[in-house]
Amino acid sequence: MPGKVGPADLLEHVFGRTGAADETVLQGPADGEDAAAIDWPGGQLVVSSDPISLAASKVGTLGVHVACNDVAASGADPRWLTAVVLLPEGLDLEPISADLDAAAREVGASIVGGHSEYVDALERPLVSLTAMGATESFVPTGGANPGDAVVLTGAAGLEGTAILAADFGDDLDVDPTICERAETFLEEISVVPAARLVREHATAMHDPTEGGVAAGLLEIARASDCRLEIDRDAVPVREETTALCEAAGVDPLCIFGSGALLATIPEDSLESTLESAAANGIEATAIGTVRDAATDPELRLGDEAITDPVEDDLYPLWSAVDAAE
Repeated sequence: MPGKVGPADLLEHVFGRTGAADETVLQGPADGEDAAAIDWPGGQLVVSSDPISLAASKVGTLGVHVACNDVAASGADPRWLTAVVLLPEGLDLEPISADLDAAAREVGASIVGGHSEYVDALERPLVSLTAMGATESFVPTGGANPGDAVVLTGAAGLEGTAILAADFGDDLDVDPTICERAETFLEEISVVPAARLVREHATAMHDPTEGGVAAGLLEIARASDCRLEIDRDAVPVREETTALCEAAGVDPLCIFGSGALLATIPEDSLESTLESAAANGIEATAIGTVRDAATDPELRLGDEAITDPVEDDLYPLWSAVDAAE
């Protein structure tokens, strides 16, 4: 099954193999941390890389926003990007480069370099972006404290909903108008504005991507060595997401989640954070609480206790398409 390399393999094969020691590295590779922080004059340089490997449409748009979201979720404003674009033989580069340009302009970032080539083995384009930005105060994934409120901006599964509509909509028993509306969710996957607003009070921030909101919550719990108690019914899910997920047989909390931002906020700052979000037109919802971990880090999602990594529900759908071709 495709998907992220698990935490155990990362711990054994990656986290201890990071090249030369460098005292300017404030945050390096770690469980749940999507961005690095490097000391530099005037603050910290935040760097993050992410690939888009299976989506068939708007990969340039997705690539820019997914990489920039990680930088924004670490308290920085994304400013620079490099793009690696690998293409199947015969695929036109023009629409991907146009999407990269438009999305980078939208977040105010400059594409400063990269690489592109054709690869015979590929069936879909593979786009990998590295985003960089500066901040005076890095916000980690692993900063949640017991007693903090857990806040979600946006809604669950926005990216996954758009992918379902674009890649599988023709084969799902869903009203075509629902798919049309769902595909527009790609216009909402940037969390840069939400992160700028929330970061003033956040002890931790994390943008859910692969595995959706459920995976993102567990990653905060693991990185912060805590237990998150989440009211599943409090997590916002749009009607288009519900319809497409029911038709595809997937969980809206376990599909690609770009477009949402998870943050832990001290209780005494929660009300002001939610009011500020509303005043700025950003949907923000308190969905749970941070608790001490009784034993191991854990996500309590309603009555369900989750400790193992969450697999994205869209991967089996792509695998089934590949197997049928």
